[in-house]
Amino acid sequence: MKKIFLIALSCISLSAGAQNLVKYVKPIIGTQRMGHTYPGATVPYGMVQLSPETDTASYEKDGHYNPDVYKYCAGYQYDDKTIVGFSHTHFSGTGHSDLGDFLIMPSVGPLKLNPGTADKPGSGYRSAFSHANEISEANYYKVKLDDPNVMAEMTTTTRVGFHQYTFPKSDNAHIILDLMAGIYNYPDKNVWTYMRMVNDSTVVGYRSTNGWARTRTLYFAMKFNKPFLQMGYRNYSKREVYGGFWGQFRNTRNFPEIAGRQLRAYFDFKTTEGEKIKIKFALSPVSMDGALANMKAELTGWDFEKVKQDGQAQWEKELHKIVVKSNSKDELEDFYTSMYHAMINPTVYMDVDGSYRGLDQNNHKAEGFTNYTTFSLWDTHRALHPLFNIIDPKRNADMVRSMLAHYDQSPEHMLPVWSNSANENWCMSGYHSVSVIADAIVKGNAEGVDANHALEACVATARHRDYAGIGYYMDIGYIPDEKNGNSVSSTEEYAYDDWCIAQLAKKLNRQDIYDEFYKRSQNYKNVFDPKSGFMHPKLADGTFRKKFDPFTTIGMGFIEGNAWNYTLYVPHDPASLIKLMGGNKHFITYVDSLFSYNLPDKYFAETEDITRDGIIGNYVHGNEPSHHVAYLYDWTDKPWKAQEKIRMILKRMYKPTPDGLGGNDDTGQMSAWYIFSTLGFYPVAPGSDQYAIGSPAINSAEINLPGGKTFAIEVKNQSDKNVFVQKITLNGKVLATPFLTHADIMNGGTMVFEMGAKHK
Repeated sequence: MKKIFLIALSCISLSAGAQNLVKYVKPIIGTQRMGHTYPGATVPYGMVQLSPETDTASYEKDGHYNPDVYKYCAGYQYDDKTIVGFSHTHFSGTGHSDLGDFLIMPSVGPLKLNPGTADKPGSGYRSAFSHANEISEANYYKVKLDDPNVMAEMTTTTRVGFHQYTFPKSDNAHIILDLMAGIYNYPDKNVWTYMRMVNDSTVVGYRSTNGWARTRTLYFAMKFNKPFLQMGYRNYSKREVYGGFWGQFRNTRNFPEIAGRQLRAYFDFKTTEGEKIKIKFALSPVSMDGALANMKAELTGWDFEKVKQDGQAQWEKELHKIVVKSNSKDELEDFYTSMYHAMINPTVYMDVDGSYRGLDQNNHKAEGFTNYTTFSLWDTHRALHPLFNIIDPKRNADMVRSMLAHYDQSPEHMLPVWSNSANENWCMSGYHSVSVIADAIVKGNAEGVDANHALEACVATARHRDYAGIGYYMDIGYIPDEKNGNSVSSTEEYAYDDWCIAQLAKKLNRQDIYDEFYKRSQNYKNVFDPKSGFMHPKLADGTFRKKFDPFTTIGMGFIEGNAWNYTLYVPHDPASLIKLMGGNKHFITYVDSLFSYNLPDKYFAETEDITRDGIIGNYVHGNEPSHHVAYLYDWTDKPWKAQEKIRMILKRMYKPTPDGLGGNDDTGQMSAWYIFSTLGFYPVAPGSDQYAIGSPAINSAEINLPGGKTFAIEVKNQSDKNVFVQKITLNGKVLATPFLTHADIMNGGTMVFEMGAKHK
């Protein structure tokens, strides 16, 4: 009896320790309106993102720019009623469209090789569907396709997508492989496609495109669980139809190899009632042989449920890096879906043997590190990479090494700005890779990184006179308004990046570099106009532009923000900014006004959906330059205002619903803000070791750190009304200031918040 009792206790303990967190992940969050997330299957940082497309967008519509290019950045919109197919690559939460490679769609009946239209799905292979018959989980997606009466299921490994289609009885079952389809289509995007038959159940090939990434080639290997009866294709470039390739492929006139710019292929089957046609679809950035090797290494059998469970076990391990407790299921779903979205990107970009395509379009081998891509650095330097520096510093160090490899292969000798798939997209402003690099090295989280080489790369990037106004910035301390459309915001962003370089130089005892870049980091002061009270476009002659509207973004020298928001973009020097703006009292009034001012309709450009999402008053949470703003109250005598604003933002910008993201998730930055702010602290200036205190929105949390240490957060008197911090103790000692250090966290310990309904 005693033995049985001890076994029972052991089982209870195991159950508590192995808490199921995957159940709180709802990938459908952010798929409606402008969250731009996708609901499909992927493993943490996976190279494959296997997800449905409800539509795609061409660049032009009726001879004009098509706003659907923005709408379908992730290929899926929750309000749509049809699915076109399932493709293998997606960006999560971006504001730009691309990818959507290798679309697969099952069909039954007469073969149709065009996608059809949303209002007439029966005119092509598109199908109606219902959310009532849709399941979206971490590494699992399921939906019933109404028109062919096929149940579609998806799961993945890191480099392989696994499809499972349950068919009705049919002599005319088809699997369509659309090599033309993609998110953000325009004439001539497809440079070339190629496919070769290996045997009667396997094909290999590649697709080259010149979309957002100017020259991108992706290779594939596709294997069925049963031989197909025949295969055919249509070459839309030549308007010819090919079919055949029967039996043992003895027909030499139709040799099983196809190539062209616009191809759709099909594979025919006979199916019994309830028969499952399964497909393994492996990707490689290097070669068709690489794709086959990836498939062989990662997915040997046909056990769909095992692959799903293995992938969800990977997610469970990642999610357990932060274990929170809350009385609200909604808050748990928000938190763990944010964790999920934060761990989708950057993505692995190499074969199982370490081979990858470099920025120089040559093949390279990652020696001793994992090579990553999808670096939306204008967004993610703010909170996503700092989050990795706490919960997964080794992985973040590999991302830094990937950035340095990019620099070594760059003909411009620059670090990445916004890079994907061996391409630099040159999207957004600043050179924020230096923030990520400095943050990792300053915090001592740069395993395997050559710190001196990293400093060299940062300095070379920051001295690149020909890039986006840097020459003017170096010569006169700001970018003239008439020389660059983002003159003010770029001046401010460069100043912050230069401060990061100074911190890195200080860490490496390079006083000369420190002096140069600390001086440059003060350049933000050169675009502050005491007369207007704002960061203000400045002309080359040293005068401020006369025509100026602080509420307008377009044409005012700013990117994704206006003067009201960007005047506060000095994350590295808040104390000096407060002094510059007239002192503590005036600064507080300014930030209060930012949140309370209601913008008139005339300030919303283009469509309401794009611009109103993510806005509170004049504070733009959906665009990242404002993400640190609420925390700036910590540098004043009223830090309680930060606590009040943060809890308000959490409630208004995040919900566990399809429209539950107040703006693009931007490859995890919106989610990382939520994670930090829910825990009660935030990295206002990555590159420093300091975190600003906010207002925790959970009952407790355990951050499971590398090396087995734990940083515990306990919150007493937690409620929606008790948003104000009364007292904080760190390892039993009262925290005297609203700041925390990186060492405080990484050394492990316990931080206790005592909350109340009134501010102190």
